[in-house]
Amino acid sequence: MPALVRIAAAALVLGFAGPALAAQAPAHAPAPAPAPAPAAEAFSLAPLPYAYEALEPAIDAQTMRIHHGRHHQGYVNNLNAAVKAIPALQGKSLEAIMAEVQNHPPAVRNNGGGHYNHMLFWKLMAPPGQGGEPSPALADRIRKDFGSMQAFKDAFQAAGAQRFGSGWAWLVWTGDKLVVTSTPNQDNPLMGDAPVKGAPVIANDVWEHAYYLKYQNNRGSYLTNWWSVLNWNEANRLFEAATRKGK
Repeated sequence: MPALVRIAAAALVLGFAGPALAAQAPAHAPAPAPAPAPAAEAFSLAPLPYAYEALEPAIDAQTMRIHHGRHHQGYVNNLNAAVKAIPALQGKSLEAIMAEVQNHPPAVRNNGGGHYNHMLFWKLMAPPGQGGEPSPALADRIRKDFGSMQAFKDAFQAAGAQRFGSGWAWLVWTGDKLVVTSTPNQDNPLMGDAPVKGAPVIANDVWEHAYYLKYQNNRGSYLTNWWSVLNWNEANRLFEAATRKGK
């Protein structure tokens, strides 16, 4: 077939077949919608406000790495899982959950308390020499309620030393006075069924994981040395907020 005829024949075929083929061709599928972003967890672990080694020699860096990165992270992970399983708790603040914790499963109490207590604990410590001093208002109140600063420290250390097993020592503003108390496990004075309720001003962790690498079973030495890293600036702030709230 001459070339000219072949070209004409091809054009004729394409002219008739092209639209039919085009009609049969599948349209381009729409781009898949992007996968929804995973829902943000209700609670998260904040970085420490200082380096792991900043509290030495009172608390060693390895203890801080394990305590913050493993223990506290574990409480956060478990609390998020527990809250997801209880629709009534979703969207509530940690303080609100503490106030009604007696109405919920132990996982909420243990991990919610663990998260709250540790968030407070990290802020209530500062590198040696950077924690400031008791404010005049807090110092006066301590003297009024305990007789002297030393009497308060003795009571606070006794509360930590005499806590059987694991727990916490607290200085709490009850609304009309400061009280030293202790709680078991990860309980705290915000819990609805706490024996002594009030606003925490000072807290110390007396679980073994807070001190065992350095002090082994000598909790008393840990409690004594802990005063060197107490962040009085934060305690002053907590006391001021608590007393202002009650007015």
